[in-house]
Amino acid sequence: MIMTTVLNKFKAESAGKLMTNEYVSFEEHQTVDEIIDFFRAYGKGKQNIHYIYVVDQKDCLKGVLSLRELLSTPGATQISDIMIKNIVTVDIDLDQEKVAHIIKEKDYVSLPVVDHHQKLLGVIHVDDILDVVQEEATEDFHKMAPVGKLDTSIKNVGILTIFKKRVSWLVILVFMNIFSGAGIALYEDTIAANIALVFFLPLLVDSGGNAGSQSATLIIRAMAVGDIRLRDWLSLFKKEFSISFLLGIAMAVSVSLIGIYRGGIDIAIVVSLTMLTIVVVGSLIGMSLPFIFSKLKLDPATASGPLITSICDISGVFIYFAIASWYLGL
Repeated sequence: MIMTTVLNKFKAESAGKLMTNEYVSFEEHQTVDEIIDFFRAYGKGKQNIHYIYVVDQKDCLKGVLSLRELLSTPGATQISDIMIKNIVTVDIDLDQEKVAHIIKEKDYVSLPVVDHHQKLLGVIHVDDILDVVQEEATEDFHKMAPVGKLDTSIKNVGILTIFKKRVSWLVILVFMNIFSGAGIALYEDTIAANIALVFFLPLLVDSGGNAGSQSATLIIRAMAVGDIRLRDWLSLFKKEFSISFLLGIAMAVSVSLIGIYRGGIDIAIVVSLTMLTIVVVGSLIGMSLPFIFSKLKLDPATASGPLITSICDISGVFIYFAIASWYLGL
């Protein structure tokens, strides 16, 4: 039979909202001939019927059958004898982004949607998921900016709407960056004693922010496609420490050459030690924040971009002048 389900009662961005409201199902006792006769009578014009779903008398999903298997089986055979019983399903309340991941991972054309009692309610086709993938990617990019979600094309959005979407985070980051200024003020005597240190400040703190953003982007992407989970944090932390240490050494060697030219060997050592420390710290912050946000039930994409850059800038200022004061004895 071809079933219709009311879709407006399900959660936004859930499998229930995403599924198509028509599907074909038959009971376990029905035969191949009965199903073929049904399609001859009612199947004309029906699209995206890739599978036949087998249910019991309460419409609970018991199995699935492909049309190819149906046509290659003797007509008197009951479909319960040829159906596939090990079925991958999605819960009606499952987030649409997770549904997209399952379809991609399993390489399915269609996916049945069930309720908590395994009652078949609808089907999601791969065509239905393409718009979701684009929508979720756009939303993640906006969060990484960070910018609030836009409901239409940027060409059609009003000036005040875009202003409201962007202003809140920018104001928050302004106040966060006050801490960078506080760090500089704290080490005024160190700066006054060796003015050459100022030249390297933007270079060093930006390197920490860049390293952190790189790490965050890799982790967020891996989380989005389901490659990593919260339990993977410790192993990835160890790996990121080793990688960032090697990156820090390479960048420290590069900046030491500029340090020798601008301020001599002592300045070169200070900026090299700082570069190594900042890159390691920035990278570890970048890879850890998405895990922290995920633990707090927040979207990890919000942890990247300007937020990480600001945190790395603040820590970079304190690290730089602390190392300079210690090494130079200022």
